[in-house]
Amino acid sequence: MQKIIRTYRKYRQLYLFLLLPVVYVAVFNYAPMVGLQIGFKKFTITNTIWNSPWVGMYQFQKFLSSYQFRRVFVNTLLLSAYAVAAAFPFPIIFALTLNSISKDRFRKITQTITYIPHFISIVVLVSIVNQILHPLNGIYGMLGRLLSGKVPDDLLANPSVFPHVYVWSGVWQNFGYNSIIYFAALSGVSPELHEAAQVDGASRFRRVIHIDFPTILPTVTIMLILRMGSVMSLGFQKIYLMQNTLNLSASEVISTYVYKMGLGSGASNDYSYSTAVDMFNSIVNLIMITSANYISRTVGETSLW
Repeated sequence: MQKIIRTYRKYRQLYLFLLLPVVYVAVFNYAPMVGLQIGFKKFTITNTIWNSPWVGMYQFQKFLSSYQFRRVFVNTLLLSAYAVAAAFPFPIIFALTLNSISKDRFRKITQTITYIPHFISIVVLVSIVNQILHPLNGIYGMLGRLLSGKVPDDLLANPSVFPHVYVWSGVWQNFGYNSIIYFAALSGVSPELHEAAQVDGASRFRRVIHIDFPTILPTVTIMLILRMGSVMSLGFQKIYLMQNTLNLSASEVISTYVYKMGLGSGASNDYSYSTAVDMFNSIVNLIMITSANYISRTVGETSLW
């Protein structure tokens, strides 16, 4: 006890800084978990959470046996896998490429330009995409009429095109900002290693492969594990704003389905059902991050725990 008191007195200023994020996490992440019991009850707005009757696993069984389950689960999984495969390597490649350029001014200007799209709001981004791909007034529509002489098809109404528009617009928006952590990791590379490699006649490409990449590999592994933990949690805002009745077969995912069942159905809102569906999604994410961490710890030496 004396040791704890001495440690606290020594680092009390650091503990004071830590207090605010701890309170934030407790209030906004842990306190709402009390409401998870709704997923195991038949909750109505007229009853409190505590007075609603227990129904056990009924809501989960209802979702798993629903005709919507296959569509929303497969759409979520495919879009998430596509987003990881397309978006995850870009910041790494960008950081390695830009780090190999010796001109500091060009590198800083390029970094600043690529960071800017990240700060565009999702609503504005979707509006830009809609304007560019509009079949009548957008750049896509004008080029289509110029080349073919007729109005092109509406890409956002095509279910097979929706995943590509969603994923690659996200890649454009975030790859620059996501590369910051890799630039930070590359700053720890010793210049002596590059100098020794140059003396041995190694090209710039070989130095990137054998010096730079191994340096950031632990960071890449940790970021991939964290990304796998949210693989089923696609951004609700962007998908919902890009949705329409024609592309719904490809754009309906768990997050939009939860919203429609819980808040978007008017008088027929089913809070218990939507809570159970969202809890199912969280369980899948937990399984994914645990599996990714186990594989990483088994294959290599880097893991979260």
